[in-house]
Amino acid sequence: MGGHKISSVTLSALRPIDTRPLFRPVSTALVVLLRSLQPEDWQRGTVAGDWIVRDVVAHLVDSTFRRLSFHRDRMDPPPPDKPITSDADFVRFINSLNATWVNVSRRLSPRVLTDLFEKGSTELADWFEALPLDAPALFAVSWAGEQESEGWFDIGREFTELWHHQQQIRLAVGAASLEDPRYLHAVIDIALRGLPHAYRNVAAPEGDTIVLVIGGPAGGIWTLSRDAERWVLRVGEAPAATTRVSIADDAAWKLLFNAMSAEEAASAVRVEGASHLSVPLLRARSVIV
Repeated sequence: MGGHKISSVTLSALRPIDTRPLFRPVSTALVVLLRSLQPEDWQRGTVAGDWIVRDVVAHLVDSTFRRLSFHRDRMDPPPPDKPITSDADFVRFINSLNATWVNVSRRLSPRVLTDLFEKGSTELADWFEALPLDAPALFAVSWAGEQESEGWFDIGREFTELWHHQQQIRLAVGAASLEDPRYLHAVIDIALRGLPHAYRNVAAPEGDTIVLVIGGPAGGIWTLSRDAERWVLRVGEAPAATTRVSIADDAAWKLLFNAMSAEEAASAVRVEGASHLSVPLLRARSVIV
């Protein structure tokens, strides 16, 4: 199936999304949750691999103070121990950074970790709220295949980190998700921008389209279309799609943030049309893995 023409009336270009006002309410709600946990809750397993709740909190502390140090305070990040010459090298470097802090943090009590996160997240919200949306990015968004990113995208990526880690904690301790759908919608909107990179090696006739329908209050409809030389993500629904993929909003974030197995991912989506074009979506990740 292929050759479907794109309707400019149906589809619109992606626009920058402003996540700066979202850090404070999400961080504040997480602090409230952490202060309510019992000692055994901090030891519960999470969907974040081998990390338990306290490890996820420690990672949030680490990433928050790293961002403040490198971005607000303009401290140069320490260089890697070995040269980074490939994507695999970069993944190993990031995983090593994360593991080093998590291991050290096991000397800290839950109260200390919570106090640190409250302080750091408050200062980070202050920083982001005062930062112009068009300010230069600190880091490129690597999972989108970018060597240089716009500032709003870098900030948005940071918000997806905060949101999906706090959601991992909520799932682990049986706490309700945040009610405001703006938060998850922003996470999905940012995360989907990695799809053109995930499809970069997928050959298809020009004009082929993959319509992604995400159900639920945080959902929406996006179309990934094959243009002359690359795949392009747009908002809206292309007519006569080559492939149509439907998934719930709560499953979409788990898929994109590596929080479900391949079997769970396959059962979470409904595919109509050319099913082979849905395969890269099931493998797409909006985190460094």
